[in-house]
Amino acid sequence: IMEIGPVFTAIMIVGQAGSALSAEIGIQRNAEQIDALQTMNINPLAFLVSPRLYAALICFPILTAFFDIVGIYGGHLTGVSMLGVDQGAYWSRIYEAVSVKNVMDGFCKALTFGILTTVICAFQGYYTHAKASIPGARGVSQTTTRAVVLSSIAILSSDYLLTSLLLEK
Repeated sequence: IMEIGPVFTAIMIVGQAGSALSAEIGIQRNAEQIDALQTMNINPLAFLVSPRLYAALICFPILTAFFDIVGIYGGHLTGVSMLGVDQGAYWSRIYEAVSVKNVMDGFCKALTFGILTTVICAFQGYYTHAKASIPGARGVSQTTTRAVVLSSIAILSSDYLLTSLLLEK
C-alpha cells in the first residue's frame, strides 16, 4: 500500500505518459511552436505544463488506489486459490496490516511522484534544443529517453527519502 502501489504506478506512468509528454513538448520546441507562443505573449511553461501538472495530481493518486486494490485482490487470489490460505485469515491479516496512515502515506508519495515526473519530463522536452547533442527528431528521442531515466531515478530516490521520513512519525 505504501511502497509497491505508488512506485509501480509512477514507473508505469513515466514509461507511457512521461515519455509522451517529453516528446510532445520537444517536438513543439523543434517546430518552433513554443517560440510562437512567446511571440503571442503567452507564457509557454504555464500554457504547456500547468494542465499536465494538474492532471498528474489527479491521476497519480487515483491510479495508485486502483493498483493497491488490484494488489490486494491479486494477493487474495494467489493466497487463497493457489496456496490454500484460509480466506478469513487472509482478510483478517489485511485489516490488521493496512492502516489509514499507510494509505495516506501512499497517496502522499503518489502526489510527490506526480509532481516530480511531470516537472522532469516537461523540463527535458522544453529544453530539447539545449540538451540534445543532435538536433531534430533524434534529439527529441535522446531527451525523451533521458526524461524517462531521470524520472525513474527520481521516483526511486524520493521513495527512499519519503519512506524514511514517513516511517519516523
